[in-house]
Amino acid sequence: MLENQKMRPVSVIGPMGDKLTLKDLPKRDTRRWVSRRKAEVVAAVEGGLITVDEACERYNLSLEEFASWQRAYDRLGVPALRATRVQFYRDRFGI
Repeated sequence: MLENQKMRPVSVIGPMGDKLTLKDLPKRDTRRWVSRRKAEVVAAVEGGLITVDEACERYNLSLEEFASWQRAYDRLGVPALRATRVQFYRDRFGI
């Protein structure tokens, strides 16, 4: 086990206020990204459960795509991650 893996938390607080562990994260082959799942991945990274690189590799995301999720979530929460509202939030709030 790598040294930095020893320092990781076993769980973090998820976007809905519940405990989130590695096994609670979306499946690696997730294709339908609802806002809650995106928020869970962002919360896992921000809480130190997984790294940004691990999230991008695990879910086949570009760094830019993950960063856009993170910006939206940090600024406006879970509703900003809805695919149907991306353009609205981008135009109105610059995310």
